[in-house]
Amino acid sequence: MHQSHDPTGAIAGLQQALYHDLAGGAEAGRAAFAEGAAIRLCHPLGDLTGWDGLWSGALAPLAAAMPDAERRDYIRIAGEDHDGALWIGSAGLYLGSFIAPFLDIPPTHRVAHMRFHEFFRVEAGRIVEMQAIWDLPELMMQAGAWPMAPSLGRDWCIPGPADGSGQGPHGDEGAASCAHVVAMLEAMIRHPGQGGPEVMELDRFWHPKMMWYGPAGIGTGRGTVGFRQHHQIPFLKAMPDRGAYPERVTHHFFGEGAFVGVTGWPNMAQTITGDGWLGIAPAGQEVTLRSLDFWRLEDGLIRENWVLVDLLDLYRQIGVDVMARMRELPPRGGIALR
Repeated sequence: MHQSHDPTGAIAGLQQALYHDLAGGAEAGRAAFAEGAAIRLCHPLGDLTGWDGLWSGALAPLAAAMPDAERRDYIRIAGEDHDGALWIGSAGLYLGSFIAPFLDIPPTHRVAHMRFHEFFRVEAGRIVEMQAIWDLPELMMQAGAWPMAPSLGRDWCIPGPADGSGQGPHGDEGAASCAHVVAMLEAMIRHPGQGGPEVMELDRFWHPKMMWYGPAGIGTGRGTVGFRQHHQIPFLKAMPDRGAYPERVTHHFFGEGAFVGVTGWPNMAQTITGDGWLGIAPAGQEVTLRSLDFWRLEDGLIRENWVLVDLLDLYRQIGVDVMARMRELPPRGGIALR
């Protein structure tokens, strides 16, 4: 996509302000967000309206919990989806000294980090829609307050792009990068309905040293073996009908240079059967998933894939209140008394 100006300018100033002082950023978003912008955040933050709603409902409570917090973006890309809408995708970390509760997550009284994927739809230079997932389970784990099943993959502080190219400029290959990712996803849904793992042609799309950076609760996998063992095989055993209900989901794919982003609210629909997933019993529950992803290609293959899934919303759909379960845990070094 060719732009006469930097399309990420709509949020670059806001992101820089939040890097310098999250607590002092209350006014920084007014120029970036259109009045009445639709804000769609992960559970339990929910749907909000405009910058004032985003600030009061999410950013201000985070700043109160981490008074020295900063926002660190390591990916920022922009591009048009298939409908011609301009999207900006941003990934990074909120981090700071976690000294007061956030959404009842107990403070650690030391530095903590929380990964984010945030996507912004822009019209006339201002944000009119935001879809975002903050990795709240990651923060809960650092606080010793994750009440659900442990991850199969590695939980850690997810790095930015290995080649340091995350914030561009990214070049003009975005359409080709996007086509590669979409072809990979189309091949992936052939399995298991159309054959064994070979029908996915993983070696055609993925770099031998690929990294799949999953959310806390799933974890990271290295190479196609790690990706399959720690995420894909358990996922498909639990939900083999994934990809079978396209009418229930939306996708906004866009690319810039070697990077591709996708957002949708939701963008997956399936039924939990088989072996169950993440400790969830396979009782035939129909669920939708919000998965906000970034990919980076290297030598024509996918080298890195950053994935955030709104796991707390998944549990909500099956009647499990993860935050309530967390509040029942005994405090660190103590015993909960009732």
